[in-house]
Amino acid sequence: MSDVSLDKSVNKRRTFAIISHPDAGKTTITEQLLLFGGIIRQAGTVKAKKSGNFAKSDWMEIEKKRGISVTSSVMQFDYAGKRINILDTPGHEDFSEDTYRTLMAVDSAVMVIDAAKGIEPQTKKLFKICKMRGIPIFTFMNKLDRDSRDPMELISQLEDVLGIEGYPMNWPIGSGKVLRGLYDRYNKRVELYRPEDKDNPYLPLDDEGNLKNDNPITEDSVYQDAKESMDLITEAGNPFDIEKIKKGDQTPVFFGSALVNFGVQTFLDAYLKFAPAPNVHETQDDKTVKPDDEEFSGFVFKIQANMNPRHRDRIAFVRVCSGKFNRGMDVTLERNKKSLRLSNVTEFMANTRENVQNAVAGDIIGLYDTGNFQIGDTIYTGKQDINFKKLPQFTPELFVKVSAKNVMKQKSFHKGINQLVQEGAVQLYTAYTTGDYILGAVGQLQFEVFQFRMQNEYNSEVVMETMGHKTARWINPEQLDEKMSSSRNILVKDIHDEPLFLFENAFAERWFKDKYPDVELTSKL
Repeated sequence: MSDVSLDKSVNKRRTFAIISHPDAGKTTITEQLLLFGGIIRQAGTVKAKKSGNFAKSDWMEIEKKRGISVTSSVMQFDYAGKRINILDTPGHEDFSEDTYRTLMAVDSAVMVIDAAKGIEPQTKKLFKICKMRGIPIFTFMNKLDRDSRDPMELISQLEDVLGIEGYPMNWPIGSGKVLRGLYDRYNKRVELYRPEDKDNPYLPLDDEGNLKNDNPITEDSVYQDAKESMDLITEAGNPFDIEKIKKGDQTPVFFGSALVNFGVQTFLDAYLKFAPAPNVHETQDDKTVKPDDEEFSGFVFKIQANMNPRHRDRIAFVRVCSGKFNRGMDVTLERNKKSLRLSNVTEFMANTRENVQNAVAGDIIGLYDTGNFQIGDTIYTGKQDINFKKLPQFTPELFVKVSAKNVMKQKSFHKGINQLVQEGAVQLYTAYTTGDYILGAVGQLQFEVFQFRMQNEYNSEVVMETMGHKTARWINPEQLDEKMSSSRNILVKDIHDEPLFLFENAFAERWFKDKYPDVELTSKL
């Protein structure tokens, strides 16, 4: 039987990720949401390099230098009676794996699209993951303060490219230099872009969708075009369907500009009304864990070292799936059935962190970790064994040999490698015969970030020798003969000491299979 107060607390939670192509304005919209939550007084911008006023959600030094997000940040705030957990994901495609895992920890997603560019490749990839999980998606067409594509074309793109119905909650009255405002059919009002009365930017609409009071904007052809388009969509477009939204088959669409904080609050208010509270999570044995179950449970979806460079800390990010977390409680780590006391736990308020006394399903908490946790770990209380479904893992495609430039700094080199590898962005392999370290990654930027962090966080300069693209294939240890290895299929071990070959190309793999037809190769463990 569920606890009434627990049920009430869970229903206040809204936990979502923001997904987009790089530079669509994802981090900027996060900043504005934090402003509404009263967490920050001034929005930073990821590109304000001269002023040093960087986005609050981009904490890593390399992110500040390059003006891109390469890690998932977690931020929490209260707004309009709800407790909101935002996960701001990396936009760069080389860090898709981090984003994919983050999407396993949310109940809905906000898709930010550059209104001038439309749907871009990375957005398409991330959308597919949301669709696979059936996550409700809310769309924000951003950068309306610049010249944008025809809004009708943007709505059509949602259906043609992504295969999801778009339901415009509002409609832009112009864009760029002729941006006048938003025709907001959902709230029955016109939201002016640059109102004379800044405290009241709204003009009410009557039941027929016409402005109630005379206003010069009605004479503007840009307004007339927007009104006609909205009338057409109301007549012939998709009807609003909350059930379709819950299944991820329809997306409410909002227009605005995060940079000038236009249309963002309108979006946030509507999002909170229709976004789902925390839902059930499935276990590996196909059982379901309900958010209001009395026993606590959660899973680790991310590990991050050195979030606070002064303390050299390591945080395991946990999505709470059920029950209530209380500081100092004992939990079971499912992987090894170890009992752990959770006494040093943090929550994230933009660029500050505070100790957590308690948390409920939907919340994201950070556990200070001394090496107990791995990505994908389940923790729980009670006697019933819980093991949540596995998180996605990518097989690396790019490989480099890595070594310490200064042989006298082997200790910090090994410490740095071991800690950064546990974050899951790069994979570590060891050459079977020589013991050389080899790193594998999905994209080149991951190596650059690794090299930068090794030097800046561990004072260890590393040398990387490119090995290029390889195909990783694991082999059953019982079938392994070290003589099978050659320059075209290098034999290595992964961090679990499981053997695998790094094949030079598809031809080398086919040649191996022809020579050893009985040997079974798999793409991942």
